[in-house]
Amino acid sequence: MPALDQIDPIYLVSGFVGIAAVLAVEAIYLLFFTGESYRDRVNRRLRVLSDKPNREEALVILRRERGLTGEGFYMTRVKAFNRLVLQSGVTLGLYRVALLMAGVGVASGLGVWVWKQELLWAAIAVPLFGLAVPLFMLRWLRARRHNKFAAQFPDAIDIIVRSLKAGHPVPIAIAMVAREMGDPVGTEFGILADEVTYGSDLETAMRNLMFRVGQEDLPLFVTAVAIQGSTGGNLSEILANLSRVIRERFKMRRKIRALSSEGRFSALALTAMPILFFCAVTFTNPDFYGGIIHLKVTKIVLGVAGTWMMIGNLIMRRMINFRV
Repeated sequence: MPALDQIDPIYLVSGFVGIAAVLAVEAIYLLFFTGESYRDRVNRRLRVLSDKPNREEALVILRRERGLTGEGFYMTRVKAFNRLVLQSGVTLGLYRVALLMAGVGVASGLGVWVWKQELLWAAIAVPLFGLAVPLFMLRWLRARRHNKFAAQFPDAIDIIVRSLKAGHPVPIAIAMVAREMGDPVGTEFGILADEVTYGSDLETAMRNLMFRVGQEDLPLFVTAVAIQGSTGGNLSEILANLSRVIRERFKMRRKIRALSSEGRFSALALTAMPILFFCAVTFTNPDFYGGIIHLKVTKIVLGVAGTWMMIGNLIMRRMINFRV
């Protein structure tokens, strides 16, 4: 083992510099990310409340950034688009999303027109990149948010059950979920608690939650609480059973997803293989397709092939897409 004086000083200096950098990062973390700041970052609503301590002002901000008016109504008459933006969880606001979509569409059209010098291609690019692609992204964000809500929802119900068994009323139990859970459950239940606090009855506020989120397990929860409120009964026991049912449904969805993974991968591979093969051949031998790509019959054949590929993907999606 070499003596300490035989080690190159540059290695010692590098080691001490690395240790100092790690300690500096830890010091910055402890300085800025304290327990209080962590609590502010649990969910979006708590972050808004840290800047706007007035809960009513925070409620209005949360509604407007999700595409609702300050009173909780849709902003536009195009309810389908308004609902999609609302349920996707995007916090830009409805009008900003619409302006962003229009800007992307116009910019794409201008870019294609400058590139191709053909008005037809520019006219196709505007609705494709300004409408179809953004709507696809919003639908993907909504599906991802629904999956995350479904994973958190049984734990949220368990918090409500424990709070009810401790003697708290339902609004206080809901407020505990808003303080303890992350997004999206924490913010949505926080809006629910604020609506009840500022005059809405519990059943109406819960139905607003159901339409605001759109997740398929929420109607079970809303119906159970509404029936218990009108007929009576042991709500904690009802919700405990409901939590077990929702958790089993979630496990079943994951099991089905695992069983259908082979079909999903086959659809992805069959779709990507011709495209990758075309790109590889074009890159290695540009003249292979370069002599015929401009012909009208080639464009027709590619269009027919793309259409059949889309039809095949839709069929395979229907075969592997199960609802529980």
